[in-house]
Amino acid sequence: MTVRLLVTGFEPFPGAPVNPTERLVRHFENEPPLADEDVACRFAVLPVDYGQAIPALERVSAVFRPHVAVHFGLAREARGFRLERRARTGIGADIPDNAGNRPGRCEIRAGRGHVPSGLPLNAMEAALRDAGHAVEWSDDAGGYLCNYVFFHSAAGLCRGLETARSGFVHVGPVAMPGKPDGAGLPGFGELVRGAEIVLRASISGL
Repeated sequence: MTVRLLVTGFEPFPGAPVNPTERLVRHFENEPPLADEDVACRFAVLPVDYGQAIPALERVSAVFRPHVAVHFGLAREARGFRLERRARTGIGADIPDNAGNRPGRCEIRAGRGHVPSGLPLNAMEAALRDAGHAVEWSDDAGGYLCNYVFFHSAAGLCRGLETARSGFVHVGPVAMPGKPDGAGLPGFGELVRGAEIVLRASISGL
């Protein structure tokens, strides 16, 4: 069968005027990954806005109905690729979104516990390490929009994602020419190559 794969990133947000996941998704739109696989891909850059992120995701997922959804986000302290094991049930970051919304600390869905990633993370880690990429593990996807989208997607709360294999991968900042300090990835090519490995592993076994 043809596997339907949804790949998302985020626009820049307060404190991160450049978001490499936005550039990654735009790159994949022009040069689709997994060209040698029987895969149909869709791509979306999600707004960093609590009121708009899930509707934007559903505009794609409700029509496309992916088998797999891989969400990429920026973690400024990450070094390489950070595999998120679970989506937490709450909003915890006291940071405004791009529309100025500040929900405060609260549950995303009352009474709903943390939700595990549906991606084959062990296979993903092995493939990334075999290719020489730095890999980290995390049980906390943060308290901001990354975790918010991850929770909705992995919990099947988005139209079209009810039965999808869904998960989240954080990436570190990409080094800018002449400015390697503080970067989690040495260059954009490293991000693209690692992301392609993530996507290939995400559809394994389907």
